[in-house]
Amino acid sequence: MGRGRSLRRIVLAAFAATLAFTLAACGNTGANPDFPPQQPGALPAATVTQLTTAVTDAIQLSGGSAALVGVWAPWAGSWTTAIGTTTRGGSVPVTPAMTFRAGQLTTAMTCTVLLELVDEGTVELDDPVAQWIPGLVGVGGVTLRELCQDTSGFGDYASVLHREFLANPQRYWPPLELVSDGVAMARTGNPGEKYSPSQTNALLLGMALQNAAGRNWEQLYQSYVFGRLGMSASVLPDDGVFTVPGPHPAGYVAPLDATGAPVCAKPQDITALSPSLGWTAAGVVSNVTDLKVFAQALASGSLLSSSSADAQAKTVGAGASWLGYGLGMQVVGPLRGASGAVPGYLSAAYADPSSGLTVVVALNDSTPGAGFAQALAERLASIASKVPAVQKGAKVVATLPWSEDQATAAMKAAAPCPAKTAAG
Repeated sequence: MGRGRSLRRIVLAAFAATLAFTLAACGNTGANPDFPPQQPGALPAATVTQLTTAVTDAIQLSGGSAALVGVWAPWAGSWTTAIGTTTRGGSVPVTPAMTFRAGQLTTAMTCTVLLELVDEGTVELDDPVAQWIPGLVGVGGVTLRELCQDTSGFGDYASVLHREFLANPQRYWPPLELVSDGVAMARTGNPGEKYSPSQTNALLLGMALQNAAGRNWEQLYQSYVFGRLGMSASVLPDDGVFTVPGPHPAGYVAPLDATGAPVCAKPQDITALSPSLGWTAAGVVSNVTDLKVFAQALASGSLLSSSSADAQAKTVGAGASWLGYGLGMQVVGPLRGASGAVPGYLSAAYADPSSGLTVVVALNDSTPGAGFAQALAERLASIASKVPAVQKGAKVVATLPWSEDQATAAMKAAAPCPAKTAAG
């Protein structure tokens, strides 16, 4: 039986590799066959004005210098833009194709790889973590599923090491060191008990799947996500690559004072950063177009078997009644996706598998945190959801459980360093 399962894994892995190569050769068309067809052309001028105001507000509130944004409403049109300059006080404008650090959208990719490996038979969702990381103390009783659902109970290493990351941005941070810090923290609950976001989970998953698959994460992302979706601008940089690959805006963050409060008047340029501090939790670099394709694949489950897609979409409570968390995937009303923060950048990417509404945002100041990027995405979704359909009978967003005003208020509440103060 063991030999039969091993042979099955080899055959399925070879098939997956061939499929990935074939799909990669086709390139990124930007179309998802599981989504409604995209209406060509731009969104109405009045809608674009509203969207532009929202993004301009976000730049000012975040304290950064730029935003890269895409909004796709299949029933009405689309809008992709870049607003601002590559540096604070600079004169070089940003462009829509520029790259940025994608933060915890990386975690969604990592969990997608897990589910594809489950489909291949390489691992099972309820495998113990200790099975794939033997000898690591403190992980007993936790499964791969609980790592992806953020229900392991492990603390978040990134929250306690944030000051160290800002002080040592180009230091190499071994995954074992980071997860050891997270595992040693006070537990937030017993395994499977409740949702508690922690980057420790995604790093442990990265270590486990690298051992299970016998491949590094550059290879795994390329084989199971980037190659299959034609995400040609996306990459997990090597630990020694401190710059953001490709043309990009600089990344900023407010340093912390002795009390832990942000020093808004002295923003830190932290563009040069070791990807090791985020690795399989927050290390990927991408752009708006690639994240649109990924968000739609994540929302529709198009990379997965039906059983794995169902498992990913099964949520635990994550706050308000309309917020849930699946396997590496946020569910925000009808939208599915993720938001992220890594020193220097904020990002969010969400898609509605029913109407096809898709929103991707990136900002180049991480001070407000991932919730700020999520609130901006919600504000843009609210504006776009109200655009009437061009063709009668086209699917539109039925309803959203938040208003534009509520999303705007959430943005203001999350922003400690508006640009007027930060820029002096």
